[in-house]
Amino acid sequence: MRRTGEEGHGPVRYGPPLPGDGLPVLPELAAVLAAAAHRADPTPVGGTPVLLEAACGHWTRRGLPTHPGRVAAAPGAAPLLLAVTAALAGDDGDILLPRPSPAWWTPCARLLGRPAFHVPTPPESGGVPDPYALLETVRRVRAEGGRPRLLVLSPADDPTATVAPPELLHETAEVAAAEGLHLISDETWRDTVHRPHDTAPVGPAGMLPGRVTVVTDLAGAALPPGWPAAVARFPEGPEGAALHARVLDVLTALGARIAAPVTAAAAYALDEPRPVVHRRESAVRLHARLAGALHRAVVDAGALALLPRAGRHLYADLEPLRAPLARRGAGDAQELEDLLTGLLGVPVAGGHRFGDDLGALRVRLTTAPLTGTGDRERVLSLTSSNPLELPHVRGALASLTSALDDLRDEARR
Repeated sequence: MRRTGEEGHGPVRYGPPLPGDGLPVLPELAAVLAAAAHRADPTPVGGTPVLLEAACGHWTRRGLPTHPGRVAAAPGAAPLLLAVTAALAGDDGDILLPRPSPAWWTPCARLLGRPAFHVPTPPESGGVPDPYALLETVRRVRAEGGRPRLLVLSPADDPTATVAPPELLHETAEVAAAEGLHLISDETWRDTVHRPHDTAPVGPAGMLPGRVTVVTDLAGAALPPGWPAAVARFPEGPEGAALHARVLDVLTALGARIAAPVTAAAAYALDEPRPVVHRRESAVRLHARLAGALHRAVVDAGALALLPRAGRHLYADLEPLRAPLARRGAGDAQELEDLLTGLLGVPVAGGHRFGDDLGALRVRLTTAPLTGTGDRERVLSLTSSNPLELPHVRGALASLTSALDDLRDEARR
């Protein structure tokens, strides 16, 4: 059984941060932040009453009735996940993650000194482990003396941009419950499903109400990435109350308070007034079009990728292009990341950042750079009825398509 960090290829090199949605800040959101800029007093650890009430409304509208005593907020998803993981795993619990999984999940386990085991996902989607692979992994970890306690999953996934089928999520949740695991469901990208009427995301909290903690990162999905805020919903009952208290203890020890202006903006976004909903829907439509174009370019070049169904990314497997890539010095995911970042002029993340094997030629592409290089181009992208015909979008796609087509043509020679 191989543990995270024991792959034998040394530490991962972290490149520049990837952008959010690439779009200008919503004016109404900026106004709320500006109006609260004078607030200098520290906010309460775990969130202000206004923010917690807004989070309750957010989840209640999604079929998860919630009260403030079961909600906590933190300045970003990483410290919040760290606090929840520390409260659940303690000093002797093992953590299970899907492979691939968001790049910020594994460092939380490493910071706590806890083993993290990656479990394969099924071929049709990411974010949720295959239930049979999960069962096998849990039993193997226990046979080796481990104590698996926590499974982190994501029904609407980053990095693969897929949405797990409800039946898969239900089967995996059943296995997790039978094996005594607590689930953390990262539902950051739930509201970015490209075709919400065709692919309604389902979370495990409704399936296992006493064993699931829901985490939502607002920064990047509902707020600009530079405004860190995240919220967590804990289960009902004594176990949920105890977990909530332990998480608040950890956040207090970390001094993890959300700045007052960001708190105001987060509460406004969670209340979902019409400007926020309209911007979200417009951004989802735009990024769905851009992700579809990225998918066509990748597949036409002979590479592999699942059709993106949520978020702003595409997870591509360039294994069919290994020979021409090797001639250009790209024999693993880090070298592929370096090569494509140089060729395309935008950040490209190798699959090794998401728990995939270093030797696999997988990368996550993002749609944000296609929206434009300034506010004028980005607003045009957001408001256009046919953004793929805008000159700056066509140019960015042409650059990507040309680079991939060169590799395809070289592979055919």
